[in-house]
This record gives sequence, structure tokens and C-alpha cells, in this order.
Amino acid sequence: MPTSLELLDSVSSNPSLGQTPTIGELIDQRYSRRGAMKGMLGAATVAGIATGLGGCATAGALRPAQAAFRELERGVDTMHHVAPGYDANILIRWGDPLMAGDGSFDPTRQSAEDQERRFGYNNDYVGFVPLPPEARGEQRGLLCVNHEYTIAPLMLPGAAGRELTAAECEIEKAAHGGSIFEIVKHGQNWRYIQGSRFNRRITARTPRIALTGPAAGSPRLATSADPTGRTVMGTLNNCAGGITPWGSYLLAEENFNGYFTGTAVGPEAANHERYGVPGGWYEWARHDGRFDIGQEPNEPNRFGWIVEIDPMDPSSTPKKRTALGRFKHEGAESVHNRDGRVVVYSGDDQVFDYVYKFVTAGRFDPARPETRRDLLDAGTLYVARFDADGAVDWMPLIFGEGPLTAANGFAGQADVLIETRRAADLLGATPMDRPEDVEPDPRSGRVYVMLTNNTRRTADNLDAANPRADNAFGHIIEIVESEGDFAATRSTWNMLVRCGDPEVAEVGALWGPGTSENGWFGSPDNVAIDGKGRLWVSTDGSEVLNQCANGVWAVDAEGPTRGRSQLFFRTPTGAELCGPRFTPDDETLFMAVQHPGDDGEAYPPHARPSTFADPSTRWPDFDPQMPPRPSVLAVTRRGGGKIGT
Repeated sequence: MPTSLELLDSVSSNPSLGQTPTIGELIDQRYSRRGAMKGMLGAATVAGIATGLGGCATAGALRPAQAAFRELERGVDTMHHVAPGYDANILIRWGDPLMAGDGSFDPTRQSAEDQERRFGYNNDYVGFVPLPPEARGEQRGLLCVNHEYTIAPLMLPGAAGRELTAAECEIEKAAHGGSIFEIVKHGQNWRYIQGSRFNRRITARTPRIALTGPAAGSPRLATSADPTGRTVMGTLNNCAGGITPWGSYLLAEENFNGYFTGTAVGPEAANHERYGVPGGWYEWARHDGRFDIGQEPNEPNRFGWIVEIDPMDPSSTPKKRTALGRFKHEGAESVHNRDGRVVVYSGDDQVFDYVYKFVTAGRFDPARPETRRDLLDAGTLYVARFDADGAVDWMPLIFGEGPLTAANGFAGQADVLIETRRAADLLGATPMDRPEDVEPDPRSGRVYVMLTNNTRRTADNLDAANPRADNAFGHIIEIVESEGDFAATRSTWNMLVRCGDPEVAEVGALWGPGTSENGWFGSPDNVAIDGKGRLWVSTDGSEVLNQCANGVWAVDAEGPTRGRSQLFFRTPTGAELCGPRFTPDDETLFMAVQHPGDDGEAYPPHARPSTFADPSTRWPDFDPQMPPRPSVLAVTRRGGGKIGT
């Protein structure tokens, strides 16, 4: 989620705050000073390679392994940069045509109908679905890319400082959602195939998206346009996502609250308040009454879900799988458990909210494709409590169990899922420092939780899993699932990376002095895991605070250099880096550069807000007639080979 909108600290409150033990009590229980130094932090820089606050200083951390690549220098400018020996090529940009017969993008002649045939705006999640190779052996696949949100002053000519027209609001809707398109690799270069039979757009205007699972048909999902509560127009704020073991594409709906205006009244008022509805970030309600909660109080309940799409069938109906709960899903990364069940992890991307996993009731058998059908409609949703003794308790959100009863306002499982946040509050889940990507590694049985930041956390509401007040840099938690069983209801956790500048006084006072050159990073957001178990962490933080543009840092998760981080890729100014994703052979790393030029707070000194006519960068085209364009890049090693080796 973009820092420039300053949204995450300004919306709903979590009523469970203020009930946690003090930091001193928890730290004393969880760590000795020596244990904390070994398991949580480490800020030593050895032989010119910075562990930063990324360095989990194990006993061997003073003997880092040989760097697999020469890391970049810190900095901010109008270009993107990749480590020496690698190429980072633009694969597709906002406005590039997906459908046959369409010409080059003209940003001065936009329409909603045209945008629905082109690659959308502000690309976020990137998923890769392999296809059989071409006759000549070229590698092929489908890319599934989310489009999270729009920035009218940057994408629409003359939009800065005025109200948008109805037609411009429709363009914004058409630029949301997701894109599915075919790509092929010729030599070392990937290109997308315009007009492929697989190419498809799903948008906020898609007329039919089905609601399925326990909440489908609930009166709380019914509207004047859909009295059955079973069909939604469109999907919103599609941040991260996932690819299931059977190859379907999951779009996560995140900050849906921002699209609604009006006054919350009636039986949904408290529910809306917990989700920050109305957010009032968009003008759509001026032209479309369904985004006015005074007219349609149930419409917000139809967003905040996980949407499943079959990328192999462009005619298939997308489905909102309500069994996975309703909250601000950052993503939906899944793993095929050893017993055949499928487990889907997700973070609720807001300060003081929670980490979840969903375990299917049924089992997936790759030899029996029919077992995948509607697998995500039945199962158990769990929320995490991180205990001071290093345990994780996964607590089920099931109607009738514990406090999830009629006495607390739940009439059935549909209510528990529609009000997932309130149900988790009542169970006593651990309020986290903005949980974003939650990525399982099936090879190690570990799960990595990106906690981006939380400057609202104060010294009187710290806990072992969130041990810093005014946490501007974030941290990464590692969950170890019991004996590699991702469906386990009790796990363990440890602190893999405590992010930030080791020169910050608070860090020095706690853990001793440290120095850093390039390796430290702040605000971890998304993560990919390569075949060696190494993390590739993308960031969404302040260029000024982090003294660097956002980018991708390679982080060792094992061995004597566990926790060491190295800067691999830098975005142009004003951007965040989203959706890092490897091909199965680890020879290509796809990544999405989102909102380039949005703020450009560090370079150049841009006294005015960035606009279509006057952005802080014109990346990637650097054409005076073109605004900055969010784009997906394909990174390959020069001469071939695996990334980072």
C-alpha cells in the first residue's frame, strides 16, 4: 500500500489494544540479553557486508559467506538499478495493449472501454503459471498481475486539483483489478503476447463475480442490485495475491474501505467503523450510488474477500471465496500440506491487526483434478496469537465456539466471516505491526511474515512479537510449523529480521552500536523465496527515512549469515517494489514497480506534488508526452543462470 496516501495509520481502531503485558515482562520471559542478540537482531557489519538490523546475529554471523552478487549502492534517482551482471527489462507497462487489434497507448485519449483492454494501473502482485513450451522449446507461461489502486493526478491529464468527471471515475474503475496474459522467453528475453487467447482483464466494472462459501446469500450481502447476496460487480484494491497448487489465481481485496463515502447508520455502523468505512478516498459515489453507504449500507460487506480465477479459461466466472474471511487481505499465499489439505496464509494489512491462515476441509489430489473444485469454500479460518514463550496458537474462527456466539451478536458462520476482525478481537489475537505478505516455504516448513511498520505503537502496548514503540522500520517474523505440518494449530515463532538503520539511537541503546553501508532496509512488504530458501524482500517505505529508494533485498534465512541482507534492485523515485516472483527454475525474477513518481520525496527536490504534467520522474519511457507508468520487469542473469548464485 502506498505510503504517499498515508492511509494505514488513520483508519479503524482495534479494541483489543491496551490489554497486552508490558515489553519488560515479555522480553524477560522470551529472551535473555544474549538470546535476544542472537535471535532477534545483530547489527554488525563485517568485511564491508552489512547485516543491518536485518542481521540475526547467530554465533557464526561474524563469518559471512561470499556474496552471491555485488550489491548496489544506496541512493535515489529517476531510474531503476539492478546489481551488476543482471538485466532488468521492462516486460509490460500501464496502458500496453493486451487484446488483438489495439494500438499504442495514448494517455491523452483514455476511456474506460479502452482501459479494460489494456494492462491496468499500479501493478502489485505477480503470479506465474507455467504453460507447455513452444514447439521450438521456448519457455512459456501466464503472468497474473494485480492492479491495486489509481492516482488520478498522475494518470489523467489535468485531473490535479479538480473533481473527476463520471467518465474519469469509470476509467479509474477499469484500471483496477487484475491482468492475465501470456508471456514467452526467447533467449534471455521475455515478451508478452498481444492477442493471446488467455489474455484477460478483471476490473471494478466486471459485471459478474460470484460470492461462494458460508457467507454467500447472507442478507448482509444483499443490495438493491443483488437482492440474493450472491453476485458482485467488480473487485477492488487488489494488492497481493497467490497462485494455488492447482494453478488458479487469487486476488486479495485490501483497502476496500477507501472507495466508500456517506454516513454509517443502522445495524452495519459498528461493523463499518471496525473496517474504516467510509474512507472517502475516491469520488466514485458522486456518480455511482452503490459506493454511498447511506444508499447501500451492505455494499462494503461485498468487498474484502479473496477472489479466485481460473487463468486457463478466460470465460470463467471469478469467485469471491467467503470461507477465507473478510478483512484487508494483503495476499493469499498457499501451500499443499503433506496430508493433502491446502493452507492459505494472509495478513490483514493495517496497524494492530492480525495474521491468519485457512485450512481446507477437503484434500487436493493432483492426479484427480476434480478435487480442486470449490476446495476453498469449506474449511477452517484461524487467527494467530504470538505468545511470549515462542509459541503460536492458531485459534479457529468458528461460530458457536468460545465467544463467537449469538450473545456477542453472531447469528451464524456468515456473520463470523463478514466480521472477521471483530471475531478475532474477541478471541484475543495478537495485534501486529501491519502484517503484509505471509509466505510459506514448503521445503523448510517455515512461514515468513512481513511486518511493515507501526508508528502508532507506544511503549505501553508492546509485546514480544512487536517489541518496538514508534516502529518506523518494521520487522520479519519466522513461524516454524510443527514438524512441517502447515495445518498445525500450534507452532513456534522467532524474530528473523529487525529492520532499520543501525545508527538510530533507540536501536543502539538496546543492542549496542552498529554500522551499515548498503545492507539495511526498512518497511518489508512482499517476499519471494528462491530454491535455496533465500528471501527476496521488497520494500514500501520512506525514501528519506530509509536513505534509499525502495527495492529488493536478498536476505539469508539459513546458515552462519542468517539475517544478512544485500541490496539487489532499486526502484525509481516515488515508487514501491511489489510482487517479486521467481520462475520455477529461479532464472527469472519478475517484479512490479508501483506508483513511480508518486512523491519523489528524496530525489529530485520536487517542490510541487507530482502530476501528469509535472512528475518527479517519467520512468520508464522518459518521453515528455508520457506520464510515469507502473510496469512489470523481468530480471535475468547476464549469460544465463539462477538469480543470486
